[in-house]
Amino acid sequence: MSDTVGVIGLGNAGSALCKALSGRVPLVGFDLSAARRDAVASLDMTCAGSVAEVAAQAGRIILSLPKPEASIAVVDAILAAGHRPEVVIETSTVTPKTAIDCHGRCAAHGVAFVDAAIAGGVASMAAAKITFFLGGSPEDVAKARPVLDLLADRIFELGPVGAGMGVKVVNNGVMHAVMVVLIEAFAMSTKLGVPVQTMVDVLNREEGLLRPLVHRVQERMQQGDYGAGMSVSNARKDSVLALETAQQLGVPLFATLASHTPYEIAEAKGMGEMDYAALAQLWEDWSSLSFKQTG
Repeated sequence: MSDTVGVIGLGNAGSALCKALSGRVPLVGFDLSAARRDAVASLDMTCAGSVAEVAAQAGRIILSLPKPEASIAVVDAILAAGHRPEVVIETSTVTPKTAIDCHGRCAAHGVAFVDAAIAGGVASMAAAKITFFLGGSPEDVAKARPVLDLLADRIFELGPVGAGMGVKVVNNGVMHAVMVVLIEAFAMSTKLGVPVQTMVDVLNREEGLLRPLVHRVQERMQQGDYGAGMSVSNARKDSVLALETAQQLGVPLFATLASHTPYEIAEAKGMGEMDYAALAQLWEDWSSLSFKQTG
C-alpha cells in the first residue's frame, strides 16, 4: 500500500488537515477550486488534477467535502479509478445514512471505509489536536488509525459505520438548540438588568448548565431512578413562571416555549411527583427504546 495520504476537498477544514499532515507523510490533495488549490501551494504536498489522480497515488484518502451529495459523487469517482485506495476516511459532516451508503459502495469494491466526524475548530485541526467520532468495523478502523492518530488528541471508537456521524449530528444539534435557549435566557436576564457576565457565572456553576447532563442524564436516566428530587410538577411550575416573565418583559421565546410542552404532557399522565428527569420516559415510549444502563 502507498504511504501517500490523499485529501479531497481543500476548503477550511481540508486545508487545515493538510497543514497538520504536511511534512509528516507524503501528501496529495485535490479540489475543484483553483483558488483553494493555490491556497495550499506552500505546503509540502502535491496538488492533483482530479479525484482519479488522487486515487492513483494515495493508499488512504480523506474526504472533506461540503455536502452529502459531494461525498457520494467523490466516492463513486474514487471507485471508478483504475487504482483504488486501501481506505476512505470520511470527515465531511454528513448523515449516518450517507456514511452507510458510501461504505456499501466501497465494500463492494474491496475498499475499507470509516466515518471520522471531526469535533474541533480549524485551528485545532491545523495543530493536530482534534477529536474524532469514529465509526467502522475493527478491520477498517485499523487501516484508518495510522492517519487519524497523526491528527487527533482523542478518538472515540463508537461502533459500526454511521455511528461517528450520528454522534456528530446529535452533538451539533444539542449545541445549536442550547444556543437558542441561551440567547433567550440572556435576553430575559438583560431586560431584568442582570449583566451578561453575571449570568454566565451563574450558569457556569456545578449546579448550572452541567447539572441536567451529569445528575439527570448520567445518573437518573441511566439508572431508571426517578424518585424524589425536583418533581415534574415543580419543574412545570418554574417553566410557566419563565414563560410568564418573558411575556411581561416582551422577550419572544421559541426553544424555551417548545420545551415546556413535555412538562404539560407528563403532568397530564400523572407523573407530577416523579423527578423531572422522568420526562425521559415519554421518549422511551414514543421511540421504543430504553435509556437504562444494562449489565
